[in-house]
Amino acid sequence: MTTAPLRLDEIVITHEGKPLIEVSARIEPGEILTLMGPSGVGKSTLLAHVAGFLPLGFRASGRIRLGETKLGRLPPERRGLGLLFQDPLLFPHLDVGGNLAFGMPAGGARRQRRSEVEAALDDIGLAGFAERDPATLSGGQRARVALMRVLLARPRAMLLDEPFSKLDTTLRDEMRRLVFERIRRDALPTLMVTHDRADAEAADGPIIEL
Repeated sequence: MTTAPLRLDEIVITHEGKPLIEVSARIEPGEILTLMGPSGVGKSTLLAHVAGFLPLGFRASGRIRLGETKLGRLPPERRGLGLLFQDPLLFPHLDVGGNLAFGMPAGGARRQRRSEVEAALDDIGLAGFAERDPATLSGGQRARVALMRVLLARPRAMLLDEPFSKLDTTLRDEMRRLVFERIRRDALPTLMVTHDRADAEAADGPIIEL
């Protein structure tokens, strides 16, 4: 997959007419830009705007580009962005394999898709888990499945919204390594929101303090 930088050009978000956040940035393939700051300064609102889900009551100006693609007028599903949140948000009515397959691009033979799911599970240390109920997984296992579901969708860039905040210390370190290694391996420009300085240090990229 061809990768390209994610650019935020003079993004200004207001809430009920009052300025909330202003950001300009260029995020290179494989680079992780971290937004840090207290609650209420607009970090997650900016992430939502980039993803195409700006909440009611907010207005935004500026340009968002992924390579030569202007994202501002595209619906969320056509922006090519992978989103990873605090909660894994696995579908309870699907088994683990079904959750992974849900994120994959449409098309392809069923056997081939099944093979890709099994290879993905093996890749994250969960070989043989395809038929498991997500409710039976540990917190770390659910987090790994959520990450792989995003990656199987073949995003061109990643958005991370406090993705490690609900994990205990050991799992947090493990997931940081896994997530950041995949981002660098796949050369995905990444925008991360966090309160945790350790997240930013592990990302080893530029930091914007709000």
